[in-house]
Amino acid sequence: MAVDNLHHYLALIPALRQCPGSSLRSSYDAEGDVLYISFKETGPATDSELTDDEIILRYDGEDLIGITILNASHR
Repeated sequence: MAVDNLHHYLALIPALRQCPGSSLRSSYDAEGDVLYISFKETGPATDSELTDDEIILRYDGEDLIGITILNASHR
């Protein structure tokens, strides 16, 4: 990681502190242009919801366990 890009990662800290879970994991699928973010280490989602801005909210019961951002590079 180049030092000159470090400020981009540090800018995420305020948002990360407010995440609903105690764990945070992410992965990016460049071919599909999809960013996956998981807030908890848990099994598959029991429910999901697609928002108007192409973000999928993933739930385990009532708990938000992750988000999937479609067309991530265009945001």
